[in-house]
Amino acid sequence: MSASVGTSGGQGQLCGLKVVEFAHVVAGPLAGSLLADQGADVVHVEPPGAGDAARAMGPRKDGHPLWFKVAGRNKRSVTLDLHHEAGRDVARRLVAWADVVIVTLRSSRLRTWGLDWESVHRINPKAVLLQISGFGATSSQADAPGFGKVGEARSGVVHLTGFPESPPVHTGFSHGDAVTGLMGAYAVLAALHRRDRDPGFDGEWIDLALFEPLFRLVEWQVIVHDQLGSVPERSGNQLAVAPAAVINTYRSRDDEWITVTSATLRSVRNIARLLGLDEARFATAAQQYAGRAELDDGLRAWVAERTAAECLAEFTRREVVASRVLSVADIAEDPVYAEREDIVTVDDADLGPVRMQAVLPHFRQRPGRVWRTGPALGEDNHLVYRDWLGLDEDALTELEKSHVV
Repeated sequence: MSASVGTSGGQGQLCGLKVVEFAHVVAGPLAGSLLADQGADVVHVEPPGAGDAARAMGPRKDGHPLWFKVAGRNKRSVTLDLHHEAGRDVARRLVAWADVVIVTLRSSRLRTWGLDWESVHRINPKAVLLQISGFGATSSQADAPGFGKVGEARSGVVHLTGFPESPPVHTGFSHGDAVTGLMGAYAVLAALHRRDRDPGFDGEWIDLALFEPLFRLVEWQVIVHDQLGSVPERSGNQLAVAPAAVINTYRSRDDEWITVTSATLRSVRNIARLLGLDEARFATAAQQYAGRAELDDGLRAWVAERTAAECLAEFTRREVVASRVLSVADIAEDPVYAEREDIVTVDDADLGPVRMQAVLPHFRQRPGRVWRTGPALGEDNHLVYRDWLGLDEDALTELEKSHVV
């Protein structure tokens, strides 16, 4: 059972915030999506014809791409060809209108199109510019192409992911892009917090490289290398520098996978008791770590003899921390997701009712909501250009005739 949402417009913590994004695919648009989920008016600028490359990615139903229904939700889609001066003039009007500008183009292209920091700041001195690139605007590779997987590889995360003696592994989704979008949205809000409290606010340029968010999140890697000279290696499901006595996945008799983990002395003793082992042998952290192979082997055999439901019921009774490894099919039927209302149903013009993630995190006083799926390409041209920017009908008609919009 999922909550149903309306289609009359946005609401949430950021109502009234104006955002324009000259950004495609994942990282920049995700930053904008997180702002849109909380009520910001986000204008997604796309080239006429093909639109954002994300529109062509991923599975389709009846010819309609499913990914963009989520990636473009709660936004306004406008088309604009920035190769034409008339298009760049409209882009400048969008920059002047916005509180926040999000860009993911290469530095040289930003300068050519007047979307670099100096140009944005000149047009709108109070604007916050979020610039996302592969290697950062100040590096020697500022103009080099970059994607999220390259960012993951450069961050140190991929080096740590996988099992010993096995190749490094990327996650099965756009991990680097996604975390960059999340950090980008956080950075925008930090800048806006200062803007709202500093009468002398003179704009802000957020310069974010795709490898930097994941690099920041692996908190210990630099200091461990700096102070100990060591390079942590892949360690499977264990944590590379703070391994616990038990962290692993185990296959049940009915071919389900279960994660079991321990983070306290008591939790490990609970596992030992479950396995019929002498708790006294696992009284201290050193004893527990020394006995990790015995605990791991014991759990593997114990889980293999039981169904997943039987395992989880006994784990709950024994206060062993564990969970099934959920697929999206499991998530769709999971009672906790339902209780949290983490999946919502949205009406889509092409597909009818569709389910997707709710606005997260949950705000209780003024929550955001999903009020539309990803719009058709250029669906909001007239709303944005005529009603919001003030272009008259003749000017808009001329732009349409010349294929600028």
